[in-house]
Amino acid sequence: MDKIIKNLQLVGALVICLATVFAFILEIKKMLVEQNVQLADLLLLFIYLEVMGMVLSLYGNHRIRLTYPLFIAITAVARLMILQKKDIETTSLLYEGGAMLLVAIAILVLRLRRSKLIQVDLDKDDI
Repeated sequence: MDKIIKNLQLVGALVICLATVFAFILEIKKMLVEQNVQLADLLLLFIYLEVMGMVLSLYGNHRIRLTYPLFIAITAVARLMILQKKDIETTSLLYEGGAMLLVAIAILVLRLRRSKLIQVDLDKDDI
């Protein structure tokens, strides 16, 4: 049963990767047709690249590194802030900036857990 679930995961990851590549190509085609590249478009392309990296990590290690979705979250919030432009209240900007800060702190904590300064002994199954 475990092997079936693992194979289903790999098939699902392949479907996600193909859909991401398709969306990536469509976004580039849109930029070429419009002859206009915005920062929000570039951030969307970056999100697509991170998703593809996450799928590649799943195929290589049969695990997903937790930092990939966190980087995607930061990029998505930054893209949201850019798309909202000046039509947003300052409190919403503070909340979104705070969310980005919390996710960045989470990434820092995840990176430092393997540091020799902190020395946290965790098994692979603990994470």
